[in-house]
Amino acid sequence: MKTASKPAPPPGLVIVDKPAGMTSHDVVGRCRRLFGTRKVGHAGTLDPMATGVLVVGIERATKILGLLTATDKTYVATIRLGQTTSTEDAEGEVLEKVSAAHVTDAQIESAVATLRGEIDQVPSAVSAIKVDGERAYKLVREGKAPELAARRVRIERFTVDAVRRVEDFVDVDVTVDCSSGTYIRALARDVGAALGVGGHLTALRRTKVGRYGLDEARTLEQLTDAAELSYSLDAACLLGFPRRDLTDDETEDARHGRALKPAGIDGTYAATAPDGRVIALLEDGPKRTSSVVVLRPATL
Repeated sequence: MKTASKPAPPPGLVIVDKPAGMTSHDVVGRCRRLFGTRKVGHAGTLDPMATGVLVVGIERATKILGLLTATDKTYVATIRLGQTTSTEDAEGEVLEKVSAAHVTDAQIESAVATLRGEIDQVPSAVSAIKVDGERAYKLVREGKAPELAARRVRIERFTVDAVRRVEDFVDVDVTVDCSSGTYIRALARDVGAALGVGGHLTALRRTKVGRYGLDEARTLEQLTDAAELSYSLDAACLLGFPRRDLTDDETEDARHGRALKPAGIDGTYAATAPDGRVIALLEDGPKRTSSVVVLRPATL
């Protein structure tokens, strides 16, 4: 006699406070076991050494993760001046030590200030960017030095929160608000280079992805005790995107993927049925809408 299959968990987002030492994929694997589904993904990879906000999608919420990956992010970090490493963080091999004892607080602030606003950033050498079909980090591990093209990123905030002097090193605590695609390790590298002493990242914690922050984050220990969503699919969409209220007829059209009249809303928005369920994420065109993703299709 066959046993009844376990029902799928409700769709939504889990904001995980990722611990150090785990990959983002490790966290996804743990959540698959805890929530009892293979349909789990994450938005925006965190390095193993990094902690903090990792947005995990469950079931149909995986369909919105690509949109969340592209949103702005906030980090708190510690930069060590006076030491350069092969990975631009504390996990790499030390390549060079130069005393930073002479570097003043004013010089540090000046170097940080040059990296605010729109900047052309050369990504970290150990990034996942492909060079001639190979991941950059793989080439570095093979002893090669991949040349990566600079990319335009936006640094809304880059502030010095504290400066600590430890022997010949200077540890600088910073807060960064930045666009998607910004490498905080590269900021540490570039601050150190500007000051002529080298630098690398010794700590990194992500505190926000878009509008999802640590306030709703759960540790893996908490999820083991109670595997609960941080946000239902509807709540996640309505927090992350502007809302458009649909009529009954518009709801039916949206469920079938048919275009609607534009609403005059910039960017992607949540098309919401009269009962409060988000039917689809849409974008306005000049004359009609286009479906970014239909979350509750008529075939469901």
